Amino acid sequence: MRIILLGPPGAGKGTQADLLVKKMDIPHISTGDMFRKAVREGTPLGLEAKRYMDAGQLVPDSVTIGIVKERLSEPDCAKGFLLDGFPRTVPQADALDQTLQELVVKLNAVLNIVVDREDLLVRLTGRRVCKACGATYHITFNPSRAGDKCQLCGGDLYQRSDDTEATVGNRLDVYAMQTAPLVEYYEKKGLLVNINGNQPMEKVTGDILEALGSEQE
Repeated sequence: MRIILLGPPGAGKGTQADLLVKKMDIPHISTGDMFRKAVREGTPLGLEAKRYMDAGQLVPDSVTIGIVKERLSEPDCAKGFLLDGFPRTVPQADALDQTLQELVVKLNAVLNIVVDREDLLVRLTGRRVCKACGATYHITFNPSRAGDKCQLCGGDLYQRSDDTEATVGNRLDVYAMQTAPLVEYYEKKGLLVNINGNQPMEKVTGDILEALGSEQE
């Protein structure tokens, strides 16, 4: 099973990815993981990517696509993979199509976890972190039993600057703008499967597995 997983920040994409790769026994491949692996192994593309990363620059598509191709050619991807964080643009999607053609394999599905913006704001702005020990809570879903103090060490809880409503709203806007063309791209190819993320985690997983089961029929 070869899958791309899409979803905005706060959609629960990481949780679903972890569950799916265990269930299907396929590798979970994220852009960050690929870069780190290529850099660690000192591949030519990995060293080139490191040069951009060390300079605080975006790694060019040509390098990213090369690293993706290297990763998808490895033995553990023979029976499938779950791609997370790639592609991010239509040119990257075109390059991925070309890579898969060269590997003589096809995508089974592009899963798009859809969550209402209001729910995403609640999920992402409710996080609170302990200044002393770093423990993480959520004012709605996992509140501290000690109120505005950490239940583990008694430290003060605070909201990180990147969790404010303005910052989170901007992140969601950027994601929506970048991803809309990609959603349309895969919709036209008949690969897009929209998954309702406004449900309990187990129900989301069930819907995904049901959708992927139909892809195998």
